[in-house]
Amino acid sequence: MAITCFIRYRIDPFQREGFRRYAENWGRIIPRCGGNLIGYFLPHEGTNDEAWGLVSFDSLAAYEAYRTRLKLDDEARANFALAQEQRFILREERSFTEVVDGTLQREAIHDRRDL
Repeated sequence: MAITCFIRYRIDPFQREGFRRYAENWGRIIPRCGGNLIGYFLPHEGTNDEAWGLVSFDSLAAYEAYRTRLKLDDEARANFALAQEQRFILREERSFTEVVDGTLQREAIHDRRDL
């Protein structure tokens, strides 16, 4: 069973660019350590202090192996340290979810008559 780690961040909206750099770093680190990175998301409109990261794994055991590799990865440790030093993350929550069959990445169907 595939699972997705849904990470909800409460960020300092005045340090948005710091969080952007942090997320861009994970774009290199996560795949190298075995996670399937779906993406990181910054607020665009509405609430300005909430960001998300989504990473999928084949199983909870694969996630645990990934976490072990993260702890050994120099760039991952440096990225965690960056977040602690700059304090752009105020809170972090993790939830593990599974996809509902038939609902993932469904593209829009455009009716040409509406154009």
